[in-house]
Amino acid sequence: MGLKRKSALIIIDQQQGIDAAKLGPRNNPEAQSIMLKLLAQWRQDKQPVFHIRHRSCEVDSVFWPLQSGFEFKPEFVPALGENSIEKLVPCSFTGSDLLQQLQQLSIASVVIVGASTNNSVESTARTAGNLGLSVIVVEDGCFAFDKADYFARHRSASEVHAMSLANLDGEYAQVLNSKKILNR
Repeated sequence: MGLKRKSALIIIDQQQGIDAAKLGPRNNPEAQSIMLKLLAQWRQDKQPVFHIRHRSCEVDSVFWPLQSGFEFKPEFVPALGENSIEKLVPCSFTGSDLLQQLQQLSIASVVIVGASTNNSVESTARTAGNLGLSVIVVEDGCFAFDKADYFARHRSASEVHAMSLANLDGEYAQVLNSKKILNR
């Protein structure tokens, strides 16, 4: 499951709403700068980039389309020729043409970054792996938020993030640090 020559970078939910205080504490404060380094590398190499944006159906969501939280962060606005896909659920493949676009470009390998690790990143990576794609999740290019577990025990964002990566690694994806990708 290594990085193939032609790989698409999938950047998930880097919208203004992801920084809303109501989402609570998060881990990986450097994740955005890592994502931007990867984005710069993909652009320099002229590799395909997919910007995924969540369109919530919930009025009180940070991703409700009729407020600024829905918009991409300025640093993540797709450049000319880059793909922008909207999703209504955590998985970037469900209800979108992401798989068809990847197939049209003959891409069988994806590198996933974004938020949140245990939600949209994990859901997208699981589906991509189940569809037979080679998947890399960049552990320092993703982040999660504090969350209570099923038994109502508080889990830190770092714990949520680590468990999600453990769920993915070796089963649906290969989890790597950005240095292994940027230094390829």
